[in-house]
Amino acid sequence: MAVEAGGPTHTRRSPTPALIPAPPPRPRTMDRMSFLRRRSATPAGPEFDVLAMDPGDWPGNLGAGLLPAPDGTCQGVFLRYDLFGGRGPAMIIGNLPEGSPAREVEEGEIPFEVGQLLLALENDEDVTVVGTEDMPVLQGDNLLIVRRLKLSESRISCVQFDRSDGVLVTIAAWDRPITDDLYALLKPLPAELFQQG
Repeated sequence: MAVEAGGPTHTRRSPTPALIPAPPPRPRTMDRMSFLRRRSATPAGPEFDVLAMDPGDWPGNLGAGLLPAPDGTCQGVFLRYDLFGGRGPAMIIGNLPEGSPAREVEEGEIPFEVGQLLLALENDEDVTVVGTEDMPVLQGDNLLIVRRLKLSESRISCVQFDRSDGVLVTIAAWDRPITDDLYALLKPLPAELFQQG
């Protein structure tokens, strides 16, 4: 997985993350991760585990971005799951801690992760949130209250839920539904996996 630093912006007009191709896949291992350093702006890494799909469970390419604060701390992590064969991005999963500016969106404005997905798709449509619905979902032994966002772009599926430690998890998927099977695949990836010396 490629990890790079990117500014916490809220719209798809922010710079596209410079995600580099993943190394050749090694299924079921974490060895697919490599890191892209970007000058001193790269934060050391998150102080929280990242709830996402394990790289070994994704049959495609993978990249990640770290959102740096001016003091060098990490204000969030987002992972981009790409399809093999250059068929484009399929999904973005973000973990944003309390106080992250990337969480601050106006009513009707799309979440940060949806903006990143649109950037990756090179889609400049004006997409808005037109409705929300809360629903219970089992994730392992935990009962989550998931907020499903209805967007003006119907090909994007988006859900959000809060972790017990206050981290906001957002999943944005392109042209595919977010099903219970995906929640079952979410795992806490250790913070050390994303930390840069």
